[in-house]
Amino acid sequence: MIKINQLKLPVEHTEAELTEKIKRTLKIKEHTDFSYKILKKSLDARKKPQLFYVYAIGVELLKEENIAKHIHIPNVSVEKPRTYQLPKRPVQQNFKRPLIIGAGPAGLFCAYLLCECGINPIVIERGAPMEERVDAVNLFWQTGVLDTESNVQFGEGGAGTFSDGKLNTAVKDPALRNPFVLDTFIRFGAPEAIRYENKPHIGTDILANVIVNMRNYLIEHGCTFHFHTCARKFQIKGGQITGVACNNGMEFEADMVVLALGHSARDTFAELNDAKLCMTVKNFAVGFRVEHPQAMINEAMYGQNRDDLPAAPYKVTSNFPNGRGVYSFCMCPGGYVVNSSSEEGELVVNGMSYSGRHAANANSAIIISVDPRDFGADDALAGMRFQRALEKKAYDLGNGYIPQQLYGDYLTGQKSVSYGDYASCVKGKTEFTNLRGLFSENMEQSFCLGMEHFAKIIPGYDRRDAILSGVESRTSSPLRMVRDEKLQSNIKGIYPCGEGAGYAGGIMSAAMDGMKVAEAILQEIDN
Repeated sequence: MIKINQLKLPVEHTEAELTEKIKRTLKIKEHTDFSYKILKKSLDARKKPQLFYVYAIGVELLKEENIAKHIHIPNVSVEKPRTYQLPKRPVQQNFKRPLIIGAGPAGLFCAYLLCECGINPIVIERGAPMEERVDAVNLFWQTGVLDTESNVQFGEGGAGTFSDGKLNTAVKDPALRNPFVLDTFIRFGAPEAIRYENKPHIGTDILANVIVNMRNYLIEHGCTFHFHTCARKFQIKGGQITGVACNNGMEFEADMVVLALGHSARDTFAELNDAKLCMTVKNFAVGFRVEHPQAMINEAMYGQNRDDLPAAPYKVTSNFPNGRGVYSFCMCPGGYVVNSSSEEGELVVNGMSYSGRHAANANSAIIISVDPRDFGADDALAGMRFQRALEKKAYDLGNGYIPQQLYGDYLTGQKSVSYGDYASCVKGKTEFTNLRGLFSENMEQSFCLGMEHFAKIIPGYDRRDAILSGVESRTSSPLRMVRDEKLQSNIKGIYPCGEGAGYAGGIMSAAMDGMKVAEAILQEIDN
């Protein structure tokens, strides 16, 4: 394959113009048969409002080795395509079926890789299958009736199902697990473009269907699913896991258990702590969802509000002398603020986009870093208790609804009474309040400094009618489950995995970590 990097064209270009530029770059003669595929596509807005797409292109044609010898062109090279190599199937067959706890991306991709290598795991999930889960979430948003076992946090697909569905990660990937995950999503119904887009996303509507297709495939290939099944008791003998007892009376004998719990399985965290699983507290961040008109963000990112381009994303970050980092997280172009609560009397928000990203507002979590000094850490569960305290405050401030305040009123510490030039795009009921006092004075000061700084990057970011919603507290797991070089915990046979265990921070990194754990299990079986 001949690879062309940094091939640039105006965003308005046609497919024919792209083909012609490839031919000119490689000096391909007329009537020469060749094919190409897009390897990477990103937007260059450095000269806005003049915008360009920048491509990496893979070209295949006859006698490309001979042609390559005569090519001395910058950004053109010959490359041999590389792909993820499936682990070999274990020879040893006398073992108990691995038990995977959690059907989010970590658990599902762990199960998928095991199935592809001839191992049929059992997957238990405390929440509902996707079809039931969507109904429970919609009912909650409409009525406030919360199912504490099946909601935005719990259920098939994990918490990322009701998000923007971002499929990018900064995790280093020499084994090429990342493209394997993207190809798997495409296999089960995601659009081909996620393979090459610089910032791919899938949207909650498409992702839900992909997860169902993936589950059906796994069942057809020997995987067993048990929904509404929550691990309650971990049976341990001589430092080795031997089984798991569940809420519904089911018990599973297992000497290999994958903990793909997600970041909100607080009752299970407590049970594991009691079982002496080695865990440590870790840093995370908390803040508010902040909404702006998408047209304003488009103009800032594109130089003008263009209807022919996707809703623009952004990323902002800052650090201050007080040691706090303030930054955007899980930014949702054309999205909704959603009530993501999972426990009675507590309230947490997140952001969500559908695949089209057609909502009128952009929203992002603007979050402030916190560490053990903020919550007086004396054990691994201290961060979890800190999150819960914030969510209890948020619930009380909004009388059970999403508490909201305009940024101008936040600065003066007075309760908002109405929206400004635009209303909130939200899933779940809201109530105006005064959000001051939710965080410490130092954190509040950092948040305001961040908003002011971001306005220098995105004009109007600190506009007085920007809408704040609280509280964004589950940006990542508040703890890390310690694991060794074989990816096992101090309790032999337990494999902490994914975001809940503290080893991932989104759909892609969780899925990739699930694959790593599956590889470790396959190696353990074959030893």
